[in-house]
Amino acid sequence: MTTAADLDEGALQFEHVPESDQSFENALAKAADGKRLAVDDAVELLTTGTGSPDIDAQRKERVLELADRRRAEMVGDTVTFVANLNNNVTTACNTGCLFCNFKNSSSAFETESDVAHTGFTKTPAESCEAVRDGLEHGIYEVTSVSGLHPAFALDEEHREILETYDDAARTVNYKPPERYDTDPGTYVEQMEAMSVGGVHLHSMTPEEAYHARRGTERSYESIYGRLRDAGLDSAPGTAAEILVDEVRDVICPGKMDTGEWVAAMEGAAAAGLPLTSTMMYGHVENEMHRAKHLQVIRDLQDRTGAINEFVPLSFIHQQTPLYEAGVVDSGASTDEDELLVAVARLFLDNIEHIQSSWVKSGDEHGLKLLNCGADDFMGTILSEEITKRAGGQYGEFRSVADYVEMVGAIGRPLAERSTDYEQTRRVEMDGGPYGPKLGPQADGTPLLD
Repeated sequence: MTTAADLDEGALQFEHVPESDQSFENALAKAADGKRLAVDDAVELLTTGTGSPDIDAQRKERVLELADRRRAEMVGDTVTFVANLNNNVTTACNTGCLFCNFKNSSSAFETESDVAHTGFTKTPAESCEAVRDGLEHGIYEVTSVSGLHPAFALDEEHREILETYDDAARTVNYKPPERYDTDPGTYVEQMEAMSVGGVHLHSMTPEEAYHARRGTERSYESIYGRLRDAGLDSAPGTAAEILVDEVRDVICPGKMDTGEWVAAMEGAAAAGLPLTSTMMYGHVENEMHRAKHLQVIRDLQDRTGAINEFVPLSFIHQQTPLYEAGVVDSGASTDEDELLVAVARLFLDNIEHIQSSWVKSGDEHGLKLLNCGADDFMGTILSEEITKRAGGQYGEFRSVADYVEMVGAIGRPLAERSTDYEQTRRVEMDGGPYGPKLGPQADGTPLLD
């Protein structure tokens, strides 16, 4: 398995570089006229001109102002959020992504292992309990993203297939649940456990769907259809990182390639599931890679129409293998964050909603991104593990009262929304108390006392 220490300078010599035959002024004019942007246009806007190595402050502000106007034209001034809970099932994973500190080596979870670790695996019953507790607090959505535990199978039929393989651990990354201290159950059992009480279940990344079909010839549409029947309501477009294979070969060589990621997303859409889309940026990639990633997302939306939102995820570097090995010394700058959100707004002309993340950016910078083209401000979360384990420092929870204070500070209306944005409820900033009302058991009571 490739480690960050194995990378040399040659590994970061990319074919795709941030150069273009376009000019910044022409790209900005195209965006102002509402014309569909090309990759070269996006590169010029992301760099504020490829002729200079640094971001030009005045040009940057012109891009941000244009994106903010486009946001107002497309979705108005209201800032939205969702009352949600993160319930990540397991940290056991042996994929070896170099940007991740969420996972623990799956071998450490085996009954006979004496390797100490800080990870966890939840049974379906424990997942159900976590969701029921969240429902009592008023959540509407449960988001679940997990490591690729070798004992996971789609269902019992899939498990029987995996157990027919010789040396299944090597050939199909499968070990039976009795090898582990805790049995995670099957993906179907976890979906059924979390889909309770009318909650919206947002789960199963393309990478997890790949894990749920390994060793078979089943289509992604059939995998997601089985999960939909078990209670899955929508699928997150995470595990995307950067959708350019020369970058993926560096930061996540054990993961699916771009074409496989797209195929999984198309399968989820074909199964009737709404989707989200993401980009995790600010590590080894450059502006050309970011622009090409945006094109993959836009093309996917042209074909499916299933993507509700785009979620930029600024790389949190502090406790990741890439940083610890000295491959990167920081994440994206605030200028890069602002330009990424703004250019996404201008480039993704077929996706209405763009998210700003207080988990990644903090409250102050997250609010600034709402003036750069973003319109959604994440969710209450209640529990956040992935960013925290990578060194994130902005907390794990925001209350509705926190949202009122933050969004009120920038003078914008606030609304609670459903995962698919089909339901919204204006939050009146009248002194509170403030709590969610869209959730199946929500009655306006604050999420936490």
